[in-house]
Amino acid sequence: MAQKGVQLDRETFSCSICLDLMKDPVTINCGHSYCMNCIKSHWDEEDCKYSYSCPECRKMFTPRPVLLKNTMLAALVEELKKTGLQSAPADHCYAGAEDVACDVCTGRKLKAIKSCLQCLVSYCEKHLQPHYDVAQLKKHKLVEPSKKLQENVCSRHDEVMKMFCRNDQQLICYLCSVDEHKGHDTVSAAAERTERQKKLEVSRQTIQQRIQDREKDVKLLRQQAEAIDRAADKAVEDSEKIFTELIRLLEKRSSDVKQQVRSQQKREESRVRELQEELEQEITELKREDAELKKLSHTEDHSQFLHNYPSLSPLSQSASRIHIRPLSCFEDVTAAVSEVRDKLQDVLREKRTKVSLTGTEVDVLLPQPEPKTRAGFLKYSREITLDPNTANTRLLLSEGNRKATVMRQHQSYSSHPDRFTDWCQVLSRESLTGRCYWEVERRGGVYVAVAYKNISREGGSDECGFGRNDKSWMLDCYNNSYTCWSNNVQTPVSGPVSSRVGVYLDHSAGILSFYSVSETMTLLHRVQTTFTQPLYAGLMLYGSYGDSAELCKLK
Repeated sequence: MAQKGVQLDRETFSCSICLDLMKDPVTINCGHSYCMNCIKSHWDEEDCKYSYSCPECRKMFTPRPVLLKNTMLAALVEELKKTGLQSAPADHCYAGAEDVACDVCTGRKLKAIKSCLQCLVSYCEKHLQPHYDVAQLKKHKLVEPSKKLQENVCSRHDEVMKMFCRNDQQLICYLCSVDEHKGHDTVSAAAERTERQKKLEVSRQTIQQRIQDREKDVKLLRQQAEAIDRAADKAVEDSEKIFTELIRLLEKRSSDVKQQVRSQQKREESRVRELQEELEQEITELKREDAELKKLSHTEDHSQFLHNYPSLSPLSQSASRIHIRPLSCFEDVTAAVSEVRDKLQDVLREKRTKVSLTGTEVDVLLPQPEPKTRAGFLKYSREITLDPNTANTRLLLSEGNRKATVMRQHQSYSSHPDRFTDWCQVLSRESLTGRCYWEVERRGGVYVAVAYKNISREGGSDECGFGRNDKSWMLDCYNNSYTCWSNNVQTPVSGPVSSRVGVYLDHSAGILSFYSVSETMTLLHRVQTTFTQPLYAGLMLYGSYGDSAELCKLK
């Protein structure tokens, strides 16, 4: 009751504007009291400048009342602060709509700080104290405040459910265990909790490990993104430098051509001017001679005419006519420059296509779902050819280096360090990364494999044979049965025998799958590992002469 009285005092001496204890309380003409600053601010904000209202009763005042501190009210507020108002619970200590309320408090309830699983009651700090002081109550199980305590009570027997029925997977009370759950596998709730807690911890460890793995993946992706940015920036910078050099080269070549054309122009013009001057001199001489002949022709004295005639110099031999040749030298320059332009355009167009084709998608480190149908696999099909430099001399390559056949006679291959000398094997020319799919059509004893490029080649040791070492994986299709080999360990495989084998590789996810391909696709074996290098498709043939394997063309 004392607490309620203190609360009443707090409400009585609180300002209805700021909802806190009044500071410098003033009482206006209608009798209501406020903090001086609160009522001043309220009136300052009112639109009307000639009348002022009380925030509680709305009574109007004209003119604006003069505010004077209510000294008696101020003294009462200060006294209450000293005597007991400070001990009153703050508003945040009372239970709100979302809080668990103390079941013992009367009136306005305080927040509960604990709930008791034996008492099925929630307590505030004050009412919880007996659980810390009374010996019997100290044994009770206290938990964080809960609104669901009644869910622990059996609706049939009104008893706390402390047992668990494993047959029906539900909590029960003791009376239930000897009644409708009689004969069931029942344990204490604590025991079941312990058992499930162990499983929960295992699940948590799995989740935490997955979180760590995903965080590593995110870190790797972030590093990959940064590497992409750096590589792209460097590629742009390098290409700009190269194109700048190319532009400078073209500008220099343009300047050289221009200089050559101008030099040729000067030579041709000089030659033309020389010929022109010679012709003009000849014209002058001819005009002079023509004038002499004209003068002589008009001489009336025959004797004089005949006397002067022999003194005339004989007419010089006339030069041949000038023939103007086409200015082909300059046209040839234009044609040559046009040819260079066309070739450069072709080169740039070809290189642009190659650059576009070589830009590959960045493989995400998270594994992608494996296709379910052959059409899905064909989306990742790769055109693969066999490398003659790796083929054992007993193998004949044909069909554009896609087919290998066992021959009686050794083939006349040139010596090469990549050639398998003893094992009847061959590798693909193309390296395989990302997601790839290919199929092998076989006849007879054929082994379908993938291997790293650094697998040993010389000799007949296991280091050279597919599936006999840690650098290769192989599916043995010999004698109409299947066996998988990896690191010299063989795993029997069951599945429908077919002349065609499909191979699916997800390099970044470390997945290698072998399929029997007929009207349907049947998974024969899947390898899950970590590939540290690019892989190469491999074939090994150890059947009779004429047995063959062909890398299929897929559409």
